[in-house]
Amino acid sequence: MTPTRAAVIAEARAWIGTPYRHQASLKSVGCDCLGLVRGVWREVLGAEPELPPAYSADWAEASGRETLAEAARRHLVPVEIKSARPGDVLLFRWRANLPAKHAAILVAEDRMVHAHDGHALSEVYFAPWWKRRLAFAFAFPRNSR
Repeated sequence: MTPTRAAVIAEARAWIGTPYRHQASLKSVGCDCLGLVRGVWREVLGAEPELPPAYSADWAEASGRETLAEAARRHLVPVEIKSARPGDVLLFRWRANLPAKHAAILVAEDRMVHAHDGHALSEVYFAPWWKRRLAFAFAFPRNSR
């Protein structure tokens, strides 16, 4: 199945309102930021290419590795940050010296969908605060460029 950007965006938006649940990936039941990307993958591409290992809330700080970006590179297509388009996956660092540990899907030039601890999955403004923390961008494979 070849996903279109419109299919990625529509599926990401279909997850809006899903409660935040660490390590989960079930639409309308619960998910975290990685769970959103996994769920969109399943809907637009099919079976996930790999399942993530169990991870704690502080996994990035504890490991110091770019684990999330490494996994993204295995399965997604790297995109220059300045070239990110709606339908792309964005990875963020909370601090400059820490690995990226938050994911979102860009759904419009100025909007993204993401899951954040303590909040239901939502569509938010891709504000300067987020742009300063953007570390990586990826397209789903075979996504039209």
